[in-house]
Amino acid sequence: MRRKEINTPKSELRHRIDALKRCMAAHNIDATLIVQNTDLFYFAGTIQQGQLYVPVDDVPILMVHKSYARAKAESAIDRIVRLKSPRQIPTLLKDHGYARPRSLGLELDVLPANLYLSYQKLFGKTQLMDISHAVRTIRSVKSDYELAILRQAAKLSDKVAAGVKEFLAEGRTELEVAGQVEARARKLGHQGIVRMRLFGAELFYGHLLTGPSATVPSYLASPTGGHGASRAVAQGAGFRVIKRNEPVLFDYVFAYKGYIADSTRIFSLGDPPDELLQAHEDMLALQQAICETACPDAVSGDLYETAIQYAADRGYANHFMGADDDRVRFIGHGVGLELDEYPFLAKRQQMQLAKGMTVALEPKLIFPGLGVVGIENTHVVTDTGLEALTRFDNRVQIVD
Repeated sequence: MRRKEINTPKSELRHRIDALKRCMAAHNIDATLIVQNTDLFYFAGTIQQGQLYVPVDDVPILMVHKSYARAKAESAIDRIVRLKSPRQIPTLLKDHGYARPRSLGLELDVLPANLYLSYQKLFGKTQLMDISHAVRTIRSVKSDYELAILRQAAKLSDKVAAGVKEFLAEGRTELEVAGQVEARARKLGHQGIVRMRLFGAELFYGHLLTGPSATVPSYLASPTGGHGASRAVAQGAGFRVIKRNEPVLFDYVFAYKGYIADSTRIFSLGDPPDELLQAHEDMLALQQAICETACPDAVSGDLYETAIQYAADRGYANHFMGADDDRVRFIGHGVGLELDEYPFLAKRQQMQLAKGMTVALEPKLIFPGLGVVGIENTHVVTDTGLEALTRFDNRVQIVD
């Protein structure tokens, strides 16, 4: 039986659009055109092929090419019209009483160059401006409505992690176990698509990697990579078989009703080396320290420097968040509708945390030739620090 899904409430969309209008007014932007799927879902409640026009002093209009019927059924935007071709946009706006904007905000961090050039022609002398930072900043603070979905995504993520032990067995390949884990996630309601904003970034569910293969770096902005099924993928699970006494990295995303919970747990058939167990405990201690200090107004780059110093003091400088030259320069990232949202707990970042932000904190250690240990949990920023949403046992999970 098909599950009935409740549309994003009109009050929720109004709150988001009002926040966007305030940013537009502060930067003298007359109107904004939202076209990217994730942003369209956030502001309009649908990802049907269309363009959301938001004037600073008037009601928004959603112009839909395909599917108009679904957009009407899914979106709480009051004014939804058919759009046969983008060339119609100026005329359509004029027919509905909108003046040509002097300045137009666009998502220039993700907008293809050809589309940008086409808007230049369509809007003539209108100044095209970048609205992407404002959009991402608005999206970084989650409403109670969003947090409720994120909490459910986290619970489902925990259920998937709890079942990993059932599939681990000596001699099975990473891909074989990954397929079984992913089938369970899909049955629980995983949407399949994991959205990322960074150009060229892509992910299929996550990384299930064993022993030394977990230490193989890749192009992805992640401390772990993996061989993957081929060079055409170049990340994630591959054909290496699971062996005893090696850490198995389970770094997976659960995407539910658009929203993402990101977590990492370490499993092992039998006990891994003592040095890895101790290293894992050290990362749990670091996680706790960051959770207690990541309060509203904390500077994201300062949290990164705290973690770097912690790792160096314990002799992990060459292993923290990657090995040697392949280290990434962050310890956490925002999550929501995309896997790489604001804020970034990264080098030189000056964004301050705010109550309601959701952050995947992931202190990890990479030991070439041995494996990866560490932890990742999705948290929400509260008045007193980070509250974990993913709560499955953080310790190394030993499978006898």
